Amino acid sequence: MTPEQLEAALRNIGARRYHNLHPFHRLLHGGKLTKGQVQAWALNRYYYQAMIPQKDASLIARCDDPAIRREWRSRLVDHDGESENDGGVARWLALTDALGLKREDVTSLRGLLPATRFAVDAYVHFVREKSLLEAIASSLTELFSPAIISERVSGMLASYDFVTPETLAYFSKRPPQAQRDSDFALAYVKQHATSVESQRAVMAALEFKCSVLWSMLDALYHAYVEPKHVPPGCFDAG
Repeated sequence: MTPEQLEAALRNIGARRYHNLHPFHRLLHGGKLTKGQVQAWALNRYYYQAMIPQKDASLIARCDDPAIRREWRSRLVDHDGESENDGGVARWLALTDALGLKREDVTSLRGLLPATRFAVDAYVHFVREKSLLEAIASSLTELFSPAIISERVSGMLASYDFVTPETLAYFSKRPPQAQRDSDFALAYVKQHATSVESQRAVMAALEFKCSVLWSMLDALYHAYVEPKHVPPGCFDAG
């Protein structure tokens, strides 16, 4: 494929596989969940947020090109911040605080669904073990995140009386960050995926990442929506 054809194929993967299509997200954005179910989503999503900097640090650690390292380290700052109460992870904890979850209950991971842990850990291992090209390609779900963030914020603000703009402050900074990051990753993939094998690999990497996000929502739906089989020791949505 030409670089433009490859981009179209990658965007088609998102159109078919991105987790904005998942029934749990439709319930979340449509105001159909209880507060306990929203808490369960925020608590489980925290593990994903917390592990993103470790994933990015592992990519930087094995990258020989200083230009890529310089570009990628902005992601660490975005998530870890420049100080203790700065960055995306801190803003996510502010979200769980505002939803009434005890911070220690969130950060201890005691109530985490096993499938959430397995899915996030699989993503971290993928980035550590696959080629640099595949690792970068797996981040391309950020191509589709600005749209889902807009839908999420407007839907939740309109539907839940326990949600405020301050509660959702995490999402206010993400769209421009995701746009910047996906622009770089897409340009890198289009430049370096020039063979049939490498193009198949980057498409598979994006499909894998979409599956990670989808499986996290599968677990939430199974535990907290239908049939409500909550694994022993996991968060009780009440």
